[in-house]
Amino acid sequence: MRIAGVLAGALMAALAVTAAQSAVRIKADPGGQIGPYLENLTELRNSGERVIIDGPCLSACTMVLGVIPYERLCVTSRARLGFHAAWNPGDNGRPVTSRAATQLLMDIYPERVRSWIKEHGGLSPRMMYLSGRELAAMYRTCD
Repeated sequence: MRIAGVLAGALMAALAVTAAQSAVRIKADPGGQIGPYLENLTELRNSGERVIIDGPCLSACTMVLGVIPYERLCVTSRARLGFHAAWNPGDNGRPVTSRAATQLLMDIYPERVRSWIKEHGGLSPRMMYLSGRELAAMYRTCD
């Protein structure tokens, strides 16, 4: 009985290490609605998985920076983050900026990202990109 307990404990420890060492790779995420992204990112945070940004991560995808713990996040040389103001479709179908949702994005981003956004004119309907050396200066590289 005691050996079975030790083996069961060792198996559980091995499974925990395997789960904690797995990683999700973001290669080309165009973004989408904030609500569903926030829910999915919260589940990902709770899973304990690492996140590798390895390509474009645009719009709502960028919330990964504020939801996933810093130590579980890394970027490759291909990572490119695209930020813009949040919007809803207007009566004519054209985008209308949502101040409340844009503020929510800013509240989610870590301070270093908020500062970068402010230094580059703030969130607007126009996409702004963070990549290369600037991004590598903020986040651990995983190349």
